[in-house]
Amino acid sequence: RHSFQNIYFNVAAGLNVLSDPGAHAQMRSISEIRIHEDYDPQTSDSDVALVLLGSPLNFTDHVQAACTPLNVSHEVSLNFSRCFISGWGSTYYQELVDRLQEAEVELIDRERCNQHSWYGGIITENMLCAGRESGGVDSCQGDSGGPLQCFSEDEDRFYVVGVTSFGEECGLPLRPGVYSQTSMFADWLKANQEASPGRVLLWQQNDQILTFRFFIWSFH
Repeated sequence: RHSFQNIYFNVAAGLNVLSDPGAHAQMRSISEIRIHEDYDPQTSDSDVALVLLGSPLNFTDHVQAACTPLNVSHEVSLNFSRCFISGWGSTYYQELVDRLQEAEVELIDRERCNQHSWYGGIITENMLCAGRESGGVDSCQGDSGGPLQCFSEDEDRFYVVGVTSFGEECGLPLRPGVYSQTSMFADWLKANQEASPGRVLLWQQNDQILTFRFFIWSFH
């Protein structure tokens, strides 16, 4: 269960190695966390939250905005070619890493992911699956809240299409990673971002320090 209650957080941006943030890293406090009002801890549906930074980040070569689809129709039109996941989570079950990892995955049709031999119907319309049917490449413990980003050939840019939510262990066949689909929350994200311009990011994971290279959501 992803929870923020009674936990103190900081945000770190613009780093690759946790133990050595370097000169490009920016640290920020958090002034507010807004959990989606429809979040269901039993099913992990609507597993998204917004984090309000204590002060805006400075955009540099190492800290940039991340694009998200305007809506589902816009997402379908983007002609994605390759998709990647990233994070500091386990590369082996229960073993975290110090350096940011990246892996290429395939988007998996929701109907297929919901088949009895896969997830058996628990994947909602607010979720998407990504990984490989044979397993082996997957998000894992410690990656929750990180991005699933896909490259649009038509627009020549990456879009964050999913936010890591859950899975069954890591890298198992027929058990790909499950992600909150950002296009399903576009209106909610935009409304909250407009209420606090420049200071909102999307996140879910309950580690003490939140660490992303690209995480401020922008709408076009």
